[in-house]
Amino acid sequence: MTLTKRLAAEFLGTLWLVLGGCGSAVLAANFGGDGNPLGIGFLGVALAFGLTVLTGAFAFGHISGGHFNPAVSLGLWAGGRFPAKDLLPYIVAQVVGAIVAGFILLQIARGGGGFSIDPTAAGAFASNGYGVMSPGGYTLAAAFLCELVLTAFFLVVIMGATHGKAAAGFAPIAIGLALTLIHLISIPVTNTSVNPARSTGVALFAGSGALGQLWLFWVAPLAGGALGGILYAWLRPANE
Repeated sequence: MTLTKRLAAEFLGTLWLVLGGCGSAVLAANFGGDGNPLGIGFLGVALAFGLTVLTGAFAFGHISGGHFNPAVSLGLWAGGRFPAKDLLPYIVAQVVGAIVAGFILLQIARGGGGFSIDPTAAGAFASNGYGVMSPGGYTLAAAFLCELVLTAFFLVVIMGATHGKAAAGFAPIAIGLALTLIHLISIPVTNTSVNPARSTGVALFAGSGALGQLWLFWVAPLAGGALGGILYAWLRPANE
């Protein structure tokens, strides 16, 4: 598969992830107001993110590997599963896909009555944050640890599920469920990133509060991804 087609698949897959996951948070999580049974809430948003990865991996995984996340690409490189020469092009394609998704989501949201973005509000436009920008008011240290550890485990699941000895064809399901679980844990803490592209794609439209804290949602997931990739490579039998 040519690099151009692989990058296009990463662009489309990341666009799908951000549009589906962040779109569910912006448009459907609190639909109708507090207590309305039509709103999907935290559980619905967590499932939406998991489903975007699951369906995206089935659609594009055989083309590009289905990373859709700079932390995943870096972690796979750290674990010896991805070539260094493709790392930067993949990350660029992922970030551009996320930004396009954020732009599309903003246009859709503006078509509804009463939509506005408060740049000082926690989770504005599905953005990530810590301190006053955390949904639960969690500290910078707590947010960093959460993103680091959960991204590391996400990489362990990805590398284990895609190992040659794993059950064939089930990797997207395991990976999608892992991302759902990660969101169920961490939405109250950081609004869940574990993906620098996802964070960037909405922060650019969410205002100064999200942009000022965006650095953490690059540093912690990338460090966690590398840690997870190295950890799984160490766990692997020496003769593989």
